[in-house]
Formats: sequence, C-alpha cells, structure tokens
Amino acid sequence: MVKSSEHNHPVKAFGWAARDSSGHLSPFNFFRRSVGEKDVALKVLYCGLCHYDLHQTKNELGNSEYPMVPGHEIVGEVTEVGSRVTRFKVGDKAGVGCMVGSCQSCENCARDLENYCRKMIRTFNSKDHDGTTTYGGFSDVMVVDEHFVVAIPDNLPLAGVAPLLCIGITAYSPLKYYGLDKPGLHLGVVGLGGLGHIAVKFAKAMGLKVTVISTSPGKREDALEHLSANSFLVSRDPEQMQSAAGSMDGIINTAVGIRDLVPLIDLLKSDGKLVMVTAPDKPLDIPAALLLLERKMVGGSLIGGMKETQEMIDFASKHNITSDVEVIPMDYVNVANERLVKGDVRYRFVIDIGNTLKSTC
Repeated sequence: MVKSSEHNHPVKAFGWAARDSSGHLSPFNFFRRSVGEKDVALKVLYCGLCHYDLHQTKNELGNSEYPMVPGHEIVGEVTEVGSRVTRFKVGDKAGVGCMVGSCQSCENCARDLENYCRKMIRTFNSKDHDGTTTYGGFSDVMVVDEHFVVAIPDNLPLAGVAPLLCIGITAYSPLKYYGLDKPGLHLGVVGLGGLGHIAVKFAKAMGLKVTVISTSPGKREDALEHLSANSFLVSRDPEQMQSAAGSMDGIINTAVGIRDLVPLIDLLKSDGKLVMVTAPDKPLDIPAALLLLERKMVGGSLIGGMKETQEMIDFASKHNITSDVEVIPMDYVNVANERLVKGDVRYRFVIDIGNTLKSTC
C-alpha cells in the first residue's frame, strides 16, 4: 500500500531542516518508516557537510522541496535489522551515502551501477518508493534498505570516514573505471578541496605519481608535504603549465569553476583521459581537434554503485585513508555553511550528530 504522507510513518525522528531557499537550518521533528524485513536502522553518529547539501538547501539546482533535512555522508551504529537482513547485526558500524534506493531491475542496477539508475532515490530531497520524501543524515536516526548500507571497518575513525561516502567514492570510481589506478601512472588532480585531497590520497595509495593543479599557490606546501603529492602546478602560470605539457596519463578535475579545458587537455599524453567529477554551471569549452590529434578523452563519473562503494571503504581501511575533517556541533551548521561558501575549511566539515543533536520534543 502506498503511503500518501510522511505522517503515516510511525517512528519519531528529529533533525535540522531548511524551510525555504534561504538555506537556514533549524530544529525539525518528523517521522520515519518502521523497519521493514530488508531494512537497517541506524543511530546517526556523524554526518558530513557537503557543497551539494548547500546547493539543495538554497534551491540552487532548482528542484528543492521543503522542509528539507540534508546530509548524505552518514555513519552510525546499527540499532535494529529486519528479518531478511543478512549483512548487518545490532551494534555494527555502518554508513549511508548519496542514495537510498533504485529500481533494482534495470540494466544499470544489474551491473551494480545503481548510481546511474534512472529511478535512483537520493538520500534527501527525493521521493522514496512509497511516495514519501526522503530525509537525510542531519538527524538522529535513519532507516535504509540493507542494499544501500555499507559496512564500516573497525579501524576507521567514524568522523573521518563519513565524507568518504560521497567524496571518497567520487574519487575512487573514476580512477578504477578509466584504468587510472595502475602503479607508476602520472595523474593530475585539479583542485585541492575536499574532493581533491581525497583523490590525492587514493591515487598515492594506488602507487601513482600525483601532480596537484591549483589556482592557489598557497596550497603547494599542503599538497607536497601533508598529502605527499609529487609535484604542484599553478594553473594560472603559463610557464608551469607548458613545462608539464604531454606528461600526464590522466587528470581528475574536481574544480567546479573550470570551463576552459584546453590547458588541461594539453597536459595529457596521447591516449590520456580527463575525467570530470564536478559540473560547472556553464557549458564546457572542448575543441574537438585537441581530442582527435592525440586520441585523448574527456569523460565523466558520478559517485559509484553500492558494490564499488563498499570496495572503496575496504580499500580505505587497508590503506588507513580518511578525510581531513573539522568536527562541529549541530548548532554550528549555519556558520559552517557560510564558511563553506568561502572555502574556509580544511578539508571537510563533519557534524557530531551523536553528541550534539539535541531534541526539542
């Protein structure tokens, strides 16, 4: 039976929500569904704060519905499991990323590419199978189909692992799919923000030579000394860019503001691949001749499927990879959003939901 209203869900929940396009978040009481036979219930302990959360709360993508509880980098502890759940038990650490459902019957779902399912259900600001609104991880509890929950190994600190459910898989998936994970390859990483710093960490763990490409000379020291990148290019310096022309096997572009791809394409070797993992707000400038003359490729990638997301978490566990985070209390989130707009974070905000989310019930 299709439920017509969130109020038909019996489980009381509490979080912080945006009520309008101002994006301002404030306490919000709502309801979640009870645990079904294939569901896992989580007590949310940490949730990352992502630019996507900000875009959605401010309706910058034009599809926002309010009230909206954001948050899609969620880690917590399993509190209840359905009768047909096989991968989790009460007390396990688990995570939920960018999606909580898909059709499970299309070709993409059959290939473990639920992220490309045309009926993919986002973790928040989306419609669930029963027609109700999905609410994200800025809340005390989550109830999610087991298929869309990942197991978190014990050696990973939960605050640092939370952003991996978004930026981790966004960086890991294109490296694997485009064959840029082979030791000895030379990878360029454009942008050294939340996504870029994780791309560097994964690439180094895979044995790649990594060059960070940034508009900010001030990030050189962090790239080379803290993240162990092999080299650093200031993208606004024509001489530096020219000196590296034709030297890279691949480039991961994590920077939203870059639309002129010519300087990046010129850095690639023949058969090189430039992969976009963020979307600029205007069309890209891609002269076809640059691709034809040396058989270069410009491709794209959007997060990853659930099988690959678990693979990414297990890889992170093996290599002790987590995001560099600033842990904040729930009531700091609006200030954090203002800082996020300014790029004033190194490198991700993570909200301590478990200790600082206080119910107003």
